[in-house]
Amino acid sequence: MALLEVNDLHTSFFTPAGEVKAVNGVSFFLERGKVLGIVGESGSGKSVTAYSIMQILEKTGKIVSGSVKLDGQELVGAGEKVMKNIRGNKISIIFQDPMTSLNPTYTIGHQLMEAILLHTDRNKKQAYDRAVEMLKLVNVNEPEKRMKQYPFEFSGGMRQRVMIAMALACEPDILIADEPTTALDVTIQAQILELMQKLQKEMGMAIIMITHDLGVVAQMCDEVIVMYAGSACEQGTADEIFYNPRHEYTKGLMRSIPTLDNEGEKLHPITGTPIDLLNMPKGCPFAPRCDAAMKICLRQRCDRMTINDDHVASCWVNVRNSMENNNQEGGKAK
Repeated sequence: MALLEVNDLHTSFFTPAGEVKAVNGVSFFLERGKVLGIVGESGSGKSVTAYSIMQILEKTGKIVSGSVKLDGQELVGAGEKVMKNIRGNKISIIFQDPMTSLNPTYTIGHQLMEAILLHTDRNKKQAYDRAVEMLKLVNVNEPEKRMKQYPFEFSGGMRQRVMIAMALACEPDILIADEPTTALDVTIQAQILELMQKLQKEMGMAIIMITHDLGVVAQMCDEVIVMYAGSACEQGTADEIFYNPRHEYTKGLMRSIPTLDNEGEKLHPITGTPIDLLNMPKGCPFAPRCDAAMKICLRQRCDRMTINDDHVASCWVNVRNSMENNNQEGGKAK
């Protein structure tokens, strides 16, 4: 049985201007010890998917329909009392910006101990020892001294290490990392990713890595979901997504990556802007920006098509190519 099972999840934000369908029918499984990458540009619904799983949405946000099961336990509609026990204990999250996630008026030690005391039955002495142990685990030097310091006394990379320590202090089954390296320079990014890989192997937890950086996905992830306009347009193993992309949006993301092969050449960005989620089109939401768009793309959404056992995509181009291949094979048979 999968550790986490998300099925046909729909999450909306109800605003004075109307309903914003931020997550529109996302489904996936997450197994123990695996790393799932959720990729897409800003506004694609990556973070809202994670917040829906943990049920930490804004007041205007609501899970409209769908199912989220953790070890077979349904979380949608379970209530705040149940979710308080899930958060931190079973599922933890690292937010994008560690400076805004840490309270500037409390010491690092206070905040680490608070999380441990809240989610475990340890006393203050045990919580202190656990906090120091976690700082050592994430390679923070002089942990006893650091416990007395405030967030502003830490660099960005060190603050992110503190956030990782806080998230892992209660040994969760699942760690959600919401763009954990966005605000960091390249060298520190590499260190944080290496640290997360090391801790994941040691603790055997599953990770949901939310990012727009395909380099991070290639380095970390076993499976990948590519999101656009709240929907999962393509899902598969990391190898399938990188070496056999089957949605035009995924192909566009791949073309926009600078490589040694195209050194000196112009990059090929995806033209246009993301659609207005208040006015979702009838057809494929990527169609207005797609060079390969057909008339049917504008009128009707494509159902998920199985490419192989490890790969599905929702793109009419695959349907067209499949029909053309069948016609060619039929002609040869005659």
